[in-house]
Amino acid sequence: MFTASQLLDKINTHVSELQFTRSPKGLYDPVKYVLSLGGKRIRPVLMLMAYNLYKENVEQIYDPATGIEIYHNYTLLHDDLMDRADVRRGKSTVHKVWDDNTAILSGDAMLVLAYQYMGACPTEYLKEVMGLFSLTALEICEGQQMDMEFEQRSDVKEEEYIEMIRLKTAVLLAASLKIGAILGGASREDAERLYDFGVQIGIAFQLQDDLLDVYGDPVVFGKKIGGDILCNKKTYMLIKALEHADKDCFAELNTWIAAESFVPEQKIAAVTGIYDKIGIKGICKNKMREYYTRAMESLAAVTVAEERKKELKSLMEHLMYREM
Repeated sequence: MFTASQLLDKINTHVSELQFTRSPKGLYDPVKYVLSLGGKRIRPVLMLMAYNLYKENVEQIYDPATGIEIYHNYTLLHDDLMDRADVRRGKSTVHKVWDDNTAILSGDAMLVLAYQYMGACPTEYLKEVMGLFSLTALEICEGQQMDMEFEQRSDVKEEEYIEMIRLKTAVLLAASLKIGAILGGASREDAERLYDFGVQIGIAFQLQDDLLDVYGDPVVFGKKIGGDILCNKKTYMLIKALEHADKDCFAELNTWIAAESFVPEQKIAAVTGIYDKIGIKGICKNKMREYYTRAMESLAAVTVAEERKKELKSLMEHLMYREM
C-alpha cells in the first residue's frame, strides 16, 4: 500500500514529464502552464488510492489518472475565464497571460486530451470507464449552469444548492474513486460504495469551503476571506441565513445584498455579524458532519481489510479538518 503523499509524488512526477509535441505551440503552451501550477491533485490521488485498495501496480493507471487531472484543470481554466478571475494558485490565469480566445481554445484542447488519456485504460474496462467519465463531464456542466442561474435568483433552497454542489464538485471526486476501483477489479458493489463515498465527502468539502470563506484563516485557506459575501454568492451560509433570520436580520442582510456601493470590509463584517447572531457557523458545521458521517459509512462498507482503507480515511480526515 502506498501513502497519499507517495501517490502525490508519483502523479506529480508523471504530470511534470508530460510532453505535448504537437503544434502550434500557442495552443499547448497554456496547457503546460496550467498543469505546472500544481495543486493538491486530489482527484488523481483518489483514483490511485481506490485502485491501490485492490492492486499494487498503480503505474498501470497513470494515464487515466492524468486524464482526470487534465479534465479538472480544464474546468478551472474555463471557470476562471467565466469569473474573470486574475489569479489561480498564486499565478496569473491563462486569459490574463494570453487572451480570452486562447483560453477557450486551449481549454477545449485540454478536454480532448483528457478523453485521450482516459481512453488509454484497459480495453475490458473502456466502455464502463468512458461512460462514467462522459456522464460526469455532462453533470459538471449542469452544475455550473445551475450555479450561474442561482446568481440571478433570491429564492434558492437548501436542496437545490446541495444538488448543485453535488453536480459541480462532488461527482468528479466520486468518479475518480469509482474509476480507480473499476480498473482495480473491484466488485460492482464496492465501486458503487466508493462512488457514494466520493459524493458525500465532496458535498462536505464544498460546505467546508463555504464556511472557510467566512471563518477561515486567510493564510491557511489560501485566499482572502469574505469573497463570497462581497459578490452575494448563494452559498449554504447565505441560504441558511436568509431562512433563519428574524425580521431585522433579514432586512439588514437584504440591504447589504442590494447595496451597489459599499466598503468591502464593512460589508464582510456586517454580514459575518449577522451569521454570528443567527448561529450559521454551527448550522453549517452540523451539515458538514452529516455528510462526512455518511461518507465514512460508505467507506466502512467497502469489502477490503480495514488496514487497506486506513490511508484513505486518514487523508479525508486531514482535508476535512485542516483549517477548522
